[in-house]
Amino acid sequence: MIRSEVRQFLEQKEEGLSPYAAKSRLSRGRQRPEEPSPMRLKFQRDRDRIIFCKSFRRLKYKTQVFIAPIDDHYVTRLTHTIEVAQISRSIARALNLNEDLTEAIALGHDLGHTPFGHVGEEELNKLHLDGFRHNEQSLRVVDWLEKGGQGLNLTYEVRDGILNHSKSDMDLFDEQWDFPSTLEAQICKIADPIAYINHDLNDAIRAGIITEDDLPQTALSVLGRSHSGRINTLVCDIIDNSWPATGADEKQEKPLIAMSPEVLEAANLLRNFLFGNVYRVCASNEETDKARETVQLLYRYYNRNPDKMPEDYRTTDDNIARKVVDYIAGMTDQYAFRMTEQIGGET
Repeated sequence: MIRSEVRQFLEQKEEGLSPYAAKSRLSRGRQRPEEPSPMRLKFQRDRDRIIFCKSFRRLKYKTQVFIAPIDDHYVTRLTHTIEVAQISRSIARALNLNEDLTEAIALGHDLGHTPFGHVGEEELNKLHLDGFRHNEQSLRVVDWLEKGGQGLNLTYEVRDGILNHSKSDMDLFDEQWDFPSTLEAQICKIADPIAYINHDLNDAIRAGIITEDDLPQTALSVLGRSHSGRINTLVCDIIDNSWPATGADEKQEKPLIAMSPEVLEAANLLRNFLFGNVYRVCASNEETDKARETVQLLYRYYNRNPDKMPEDYRTTDDNIARKVVDYIAGMTDQYAFRMTEQIGGET
């Protein structure tokens, strides 16, 4: 049948990508061997598995920055993820890199994020003896927790990009910046802050925490004064300064995804402004306090009553504390609040 030749045709098209692009046929493979799809390449298949998994759907009801906002237009973890995917694909397409791999990494990078955004992450990190980092949890989701403990069995390249997308609190392209193994993963790593720097500023203005006049003018003079203008400046600058990734210069050693010094300085200025004037403010309001108390209560309760967790979490081979962390991290904001109300006096 004709469709049996589709995958081979798509593999041939991949050969037209940059010599530095990740190719499906050269993938380091999956954790468990499986028959190839007749119509989809490996990275396409990974993307589809992520989109159709339960953890991806739950991102719709997980906080980005503002907890339980009334306004429908605040960014959620899902809309953030979609923006990261779109920015990543635009850069990958311009540099003739692998869009399928880039999109799969971007769509999966926050699957392990907790309810209540970074507040939930901070609380679980304090409570759990082994700590908690959302990028490691995202990998755990795709490796083990999805599909009733089977995981999604993704390729090494997607898993590497998911694990290594996190930047902790360091500046963009800090000298200690850890570059993932593929250029596609490097794109996702920088597309993540491009998205949140801009949409979190918009949400903070909408929430009345800051005004347009509060923004650092030196950064705006470089990046632009509108949301779309800043994203356009950042994306175009990355493409210009990462052009060797296209393979246009055959003498170039393996390139890296990069920014110009001027644009990088402006982007870090905006990012640091967010941390100092938005995130820290949001970390000390009534809703945030309620979120912290919710995570603490749930962690104590389920460690004492592990039999109250769903079967998928009770029957793993991990210790009780790890099972509890997996369960809480997978909750949406509203589900976490509901569980707290249900257990009420039982704590």
